[in-house]
Parts: sequence; C-alpha cells; structure tokens
Amino acid sequence: MTPIALFVYNRPDHTRRTIEALKKNLLFQESDLFVFSDAPKSAVHAESVCEVRQYIRQIDGFKSVTIVERKTNLGLARSIIDGVTSIVNKYGHIIVLEDDMVTSPHFLTYMNEALEKYADVDRVVSIHGYVYPVEQPLPEAFFLPGADCWGWATWRRGWAYYNSDGQFLLDELKRRKLIRAFDFNGTYPFSKMLEGQIKGTNDSWAVRWYASAFLADKLTLYPGRSLVHNIGNDNSGTHCGKSSDLDAKLSNIPIILSNIGIEPSRQGGKAFECFFRQMQTGLLRRLVRKICALLKVGYR
Repeated sequence: MTPIALFVYNRPDHTRRTIEALKKNLLFQESDLFVFSDAPKSAVHAESVCEVRQYIRQIDGFKSVTIVERKTNLGLARSIIDGVTSIVNKYGHIIVLEDDMVTSPHFLTYMNEALEKYADVDRVVSIHGYVYPVEQPLPEAFFLPGADCWGWATWRRGWAYYNSDGQFLLDELKRRKLIRAFDFNGTYPFSKMLEGQIKGTNDSWAVRWYASAFLADKLTLYPGRSLVHNIGNDNSGTHCGKSSDLDAKLSNIPIILSNIGIEPSRQGGKAFECFFRQMQTGLLRRLVRKICALLKVGYR
C-alpha cells in the first residue's frame, strides 16, 4: 500500500476534516500516514500550530502514523519538496495531501490502483485526484501533459524530474516555444505564475512541478469525477483567498481504470481550456464590479 504524506500548518479544523475524510476510505487502515507539521512563521501562528500538533498526535486507525514536527519554518514549498523527496526515496511511491483536501471514500482505491497500473509506464509521471468543475462531459479517466498538485501521487522515477530552478524551466519553455501550450492555449497564465515564483512574488512548488513534467513530455492521469474537494479557498490559507470557483463535487462512485489511451486527451484538454476561459471571464467581471463599487458607478 502506498504511504500517504499529509502536510499541515496552522488550520486545526481543516486538518481534522481532511483526516476524517481519509478515514472513510476503504484502504485507510492499510495505509501508513506521514504527517509533516511546519513550525510557525511568526508568534502570531504559534498557538494554532500548537493546536494542530496536539490534534495530529492523537490520530489513530491507520496502519501507522509518523509525525515530523519541523523545528523551524520551512514554508509550504520547502516542506513539500523535502517531505516528498524523503518518502519516495525510501518507499518508491507516495500519495500527497495538504491540510485542506477533503477526499472521496474512493480516493485511496483510485490512487493505489493507478499507481500499480502505471508503475512501469515511463510516460506517466503522476496520478491526480482533483478535477476542475467543468461543464463538459469528461472520460472516466484521462491523461493530460504535465503534473498537478491537489491530491496527487507519484513514484521515485516521476519525482526525479522535479526541477526547483524556475528560471531554467521558464527559459526552456520559451526556447522551445511552448509558453502558449503550457498556458493551455493561452487560457490560463501558468507561465506568469512561474515568472512570479522566479521574482519571489509567490513560492509555488506546484508550478515548477507542472513545468518540470511538461518539459519532460510526461503525462498525469486525471479522474473524470473529482475525488478531492479543496476546502482551503475560504481565505484561511497562506496562499489562497476566498473563492468557490474551484469547488468540485466529490464523486460517490469509484473511478474505473480501463482502456485509457496513454496520450493527451483532446476531450479533457478542451474541457479544461473552456473552464479556464470562463474562470478568467468571471474574475474580470468581479474586478470590474469592485472597481465600479469603489467609484460608486452602477454596473450591469
């Protein structure tokens, strides 16, 4: 069974909900759980970090629970990179969650089945549990280029492609003229996110994971129905504001892994592009409304 790595910080209620959802999975009692608890960045977070640590010390029911309490604040990116690297180097594969990811009862089954099914398929770099709330129908499961970050899994061979050098990744995307493809045909500014990481305006490990896999021409498996719901877009997180745009309904039926072509899904890709366009339009409308409200001008 694949070990689970859970990264937590200062949100005790979110952490509790994440664990409670995992315990509804059929395979949780057979799974080893590793909890990485980052130290407080400042005194303001000390009490909530302490509360999280008190809770995770009481987690039971899993095959085993190992807690890693950081003595200094690493930040999300360094914590995940270090934790994932240590687990995959020791066990060869990993399932990764953060403290705001509520999972379907079928999440662990899907992850473990897919990890086993594609363990020796070199082009498959990772497995993903979340899928955007697109309006178009999706295949039961499908592949897209790159990698993703909301409830995911990989192998040692897959994580070996991770490159933390954002400038190198951006330069390669430009050199190979892949910026538009990387941005899902210009529908979402992932390359701008990568530029922000380089400039220090964000500390995204995820965009570097996506770029690393994308440049290596690797694929990630997505479910046609989401097995992860991110509850962190409630303005409680360090890196997320308040939004419901990415809220996905959890699937109450399992994902069947059969007859999936190991190639990018045109249907899945087009659905993502459409969703990104709609999301950008929605963001623009909200921005215009906010500006008009500030200017006390009517907007319709």
